[in-house]
Amino acid sequence: MLFDLRGRGRRRTIKFVYITLAVLMGGGLVLFGIGGGGAMPGGLLDAVSEGGGAGDTGAARFERIEREATTRARANPEDAAAWAAVARARFNLASAGENFDQAEGAFAEGGQAQLRAAGRAWERHLELAGERPDDRVASLMVQGFTALGDNARAATAQEVIAEQRESAGAYATLALLAYQANQTRKGDLARARALELTEPDMRESLKGQLDAAKQQAAGGAARADGAGAQDPPE
Repeated sequence: MLFDLRGRGRRRTIKFVYITLAVLMGGGLVLFGIGGGGAMPGGLLDAVSEGGGAGDTGAARFERIEREATTRARANPEDAAAWAAVARARFNLASAGENFDQAEGAFAEGGQAQLRAAGRAWERHLELAGERPDDRVASLMVQGFTALGDNARAATAQEVIAEQRESAGAYATLALLAYQANQTRKGDLARARALELTEPDMRESLKGQLDAAKQQAAGGAARADGAGAQDPPE
């Protein structure tokens, strides 16, 4: 079986799979548009862990959770955890009911509004949390900001995850997001840290994937600049 880790070669294979999946997840979300508007992992499933009354069903449950979280945060405006809970609740609500178009695989206008509201709560959490922002909520906000096309804020949220988890996958994803946001220096620093945390026999493969992502992002930025520099039609 693939996940039998007793053999040394098998363990290295598993590690390579994990790193590749991390890069492909970041690349799919950021570079290729896969899941850019879809229901993200950690959304609805994350909300289920909040619990709820027996009478709550569908979107009504997520609306209730969001209202309660917002009420608590407004009653305790200096409580960082309370604002993290609001961000999480709004992210989850964005994926519920009519806020998410299942047929199109995209957030509807209401869902996008909830993602923006989640972003505001997240920013308040960052102001209050000091050096230890909630990395679990940060992972939701990476997805939310990516869905909104806000690559710079997605990279900032991913930076929280990378700094707290210190894993090759977290830094590789940060590099991908930073490159897509045209934050080349941040991307290069994250790339270097990802490679440092990767075992030597796997570094070349990861390096190639990140270099390709950097080139693709740079090419996209150059095309966008070129289009903007064209003379307007008469």
